Amino acid sequence: MSGTPVFVMNTAPERQSGRKAQISNITAAKTVADVIRTCLGPKSMLKMILDPMGGILLTNDGNAILREIDVAHPAAKNMIELSRTQDEECGDGTTSVIVLAASILASSLSQLERDIHPVVIISAYNKALREALGIIDRVAIPVNVNDDEQMLGIVKGALGTKFVSRWSELMCKLALDAVHIVAQNSQLTSPESQATSTFSSTTPTIDIKRYARVEKIPGGSIEDSRVIRGIMLNKDITHPGMRRRIQNPRIVLLDCPLEYKKGESQTNMEFSKAGDWSRAQEVEEEVVKAMVETICQVGCDLVLTEKGISDLAQHHFLKHNVSCIRRVRKSDNNRIALAVGATIVNRVEDLRESDVGTGCEEMRVDKIGDEYFAILAPCTSPRACTILLRGPSKDILNEVDRNLQDAMSVARNVIMDPRLVPGGGAIEMAVGVGLAQAAKRGTPPIIILGKEGTKENIITGVETGPFLAVAEAMEVIPRTLVQNAGGNAIRVLTELRAKHTSSMSTFGVNGDTGKIVDMKEYGLWESASVKVQILKTAVEAARMLLRVDDVVQAVRKERESGGGAPMPEEMMEAQ
Repeated sequence: MSGTPVFVMNTAPERQSGRKAQISNITAAKTVADVIRTCLGPKSMLKMILDPMGGILLTNDGNAILREIDVAHPAAKNMIELSRTQDEECGDGTTSVIVLAASILASSLSQLERDIHPVVIISAYNKALREALGIIDRVAIPVNVNDDEQMLGIVKGALGTKFVSRWSELMCKLALDAVHIVAQNSQLTSPESQATSTFSSTTPTIDIKRYARVEKIPGGSIEDSRVIRGIMLNKDITHPGMRRRIQNPRIVLLDCPLEYKKGESQTNMEFSKAGDWSRAQEVEEEVVKAMVETICQVGCDLVLTEKGISDLAQHHFLKHNVSCIRRVRKSDNNRIALAVGATIVNRVEDLRESDVGTGCEEMRVDKIGDEYFAILAPCTSPRACTILLRGPSKDILNEVDRNLQDAMSVARNVIMDPRLVPGGGAIEMAVGVGLAQAAKRGTPPIIILGKEGTKENIITGVETGPFLAVAEAMEVIPRTLVQNAGGNAIRVLTELRAKHTSSMSTFGVNGDTGKIVDMKEYGLWESASVKVQILKTAVEAARMLLRVDDVVQAVRKERESGGGAPMPEEMMEAQ
């Protein structure tokens, strides 16, 4: 008729239903977890992944690995999404959440085989999650976020399992310095934003991604990395005659071009005298000169603009002994404004004395590696910063960057929720033992919204099995830590369980030796908010996948041979 191809749905699509679909989903989740199980703990192994463009990814970060893996099974895609959510929310625990979710799903398989309905299992999981969060609240201890030694210990715990653990002292200081600088910004801006925001809260938002930029420059050694209390741009000054080092510069930030504005559409000019042509050119020059004069009236030493600067404007700036940098990125311009206390101006005519930034002690242009960098540092009260990373190769720098982002996220989480729980699988074992004891009692003692003893909180006979299954699933984290360290999992877990049953809830696994150790003496603490998020995400994923009882794969009908144009897939194969 119109020649448009019509895709007819297959009358008999590939379909899995009932128990078969649930087993398929659980198997897919376990397969994803098996890929990154060895990436947990300080003795974790690295994965080398070749991306479709031919690049190499070398990492043990759960999210970075799963992001690159191409999977077809819908349940596996859902599991990979968990890791991404955890990374965005907390920055840490991306491997743990996958391993734990797969373990909870695997433990539900035996419950399904006993013909327990998925709704009953999900109800038990809800009660188990409430009980687990209550146990974390009991075990958690408060932390003083202004105590640098305590904070360094927490960040070091997060970096102990990463590639940069050799330089953990340096990386922890970098992460902590950067977060403290950005946190000052959020503390300064939070009252105003809370007054105007509908979703205001007492907790400040610490925006690491926007205000703490990481600049990776191959060359040198990792020990040369540092936090610059200011801004670093991969830019050089526009004219070779301009000053490359200025003490206490007065900085003007612009969002407009410093060149004659051309007509937006085709413009025709008709001249009746020969002198008019030269006059038209003089007018263009006068406009540019007037713009430069207006800017120089505020007594600036450095001009940065997001747009272009014409040669004539550069010439006039040079006569006024003003340095220029052009085509600055919007995000960089915003950070410079925060660091030096300037205001970004959209029109030259609107420039005022108060818009000039004076919070920078020195501006200099340095050559680092093969490129020139403009450095505005140190700043008197920076509310944004730059982290300069050096290293032997791009692959290693990318991995260091990923680890540093995790460290900054952990520091941010502790500042926003200053509670700690023991690491090394101690909190998971404490939750597991606590759930087992609650199952024996029948009613959890935790008061949730005053509902203690009500019907919602009582564990009935059928729900006891799934409730205990969660308790067993929690032990997967300490078990994996022991296995990755090459220890005897059965013996160590039995000892650890005995300690926790005797209310020694701070005992965990030493990831280096595979033996049990008191985390108070070992000094390994983790942010409670990360553990809470891991639990919530893992249980929610298990609940969602258990609700699936039918997987229908809609396949496009195979085209008749010799009829019409080839399908896109066939065209790709032909190439």
